Amino acid sequence: MKPIRRAMVLAILAALPAARPAAGQQVQLPPMNLGATSFMDGVAGPGVLLQQTLLPYHAGRINGADGRQLPGDNSVTALGSLSQVVFISRVKFLGAYVGAEILLPAAHVNVETDLGVRGSDGGVGDLILGPVMLQWPEHKVLGKPLWQRVVLDINVPTGSYDRNAAVNVGSNLVSINPHYAVTLFLTPKLETSWRFHYLWNSRNHDPNPAYRAPSIQPGQAFHFNAAVSYQVRPRLRVGVNAYYLKEITDPRIGGLAVPNAREQIASLGPGMMLSLKPVDLIMNAFFEMGAENRPQGVRAVVRILKFFPRPEPKAKP
Repeated sequence: MKPIRRAMVLAILAALPAARPAAGQQVQLPPMNLGATSFMDGVAGPGVLLQQTLLPYHAGRINGADGRQLPGDNSVTALGSLSQVVFISRVKFLGAYVGAEILLPAAHVNVETDLGVRGSDGGVGDLILGPVMLQWPEHKVLGKPLWQRVVLDINVPTGSYDRNAAVNVGSNLVSINPHYAVTLFLTPKLETSWRFHYLWNSRNHDPNPAYRAPSIQPGQAFHFNAAVSYQVRPRLRVGVNAYYLKEITDPRIGGLAVPNAREQIASLGPGMMLSLKPVDLIMNAFFEMGAENRPQGVRAVVRILKFFPRPEPKAKP
């Protein structure tokens, strides 16, 4: 099997550092938000949000370009965390409140395959900066409450990276990953939330020597999160959630496109949101399907968040 034709062994966690491809493997997409957001996603206002997310993941199979499981004993296991701070001011632009965010990921990843890749790594991953955020207040669409937000996120290569290692938590490249989040209340108790992302990646100019190239570059991708929840109790919501990823351009090795190497994955699962005092707890499960050129497994997301609202300034007498 030619090196660049081997199946990848990368577990991409939602917005987390992950195993990087080992020597001679296909060029994999960097970490991104796959399922790390769900219910009530577009609802926000002026204030400060603190959020801690845990993301365990296990894949017991790896699929090739045709979506079929590759032979052998292949698994990827990871435990990640994501610390997030969001600030939304009362300054307005285009009718939206202006804000920003910062996210710090960390993970421990273990890869065991019969495809020539074995290894593990752990530590702090690539920092995610969101210097541009526009959060619109509630609007009405056909009489239904609608919330919207636009954010420009940039992943910077601050995580540890060793070009000779089989597994890295850092990507050694810059990713630009803007998104649009929206929540629509179909009834006072029933809501649906969607988050649409576009992903662009720079080149990694220090790839593993087995690539025999001065650089590698993951392809561009489109991905989204979707959720529907219903308020069954004053402090409890239950529902379903999903995500989908599609790489839309070929990855490149030394500037040359690698055919039949684009990634794809979909998922579906249950979730719940519990409003406690003084925090909110959101738990989601995702069962992956339809993987191409990547692992396929089960992901869980547990989020603990606390919002500190910023009150309106008192009018001067």
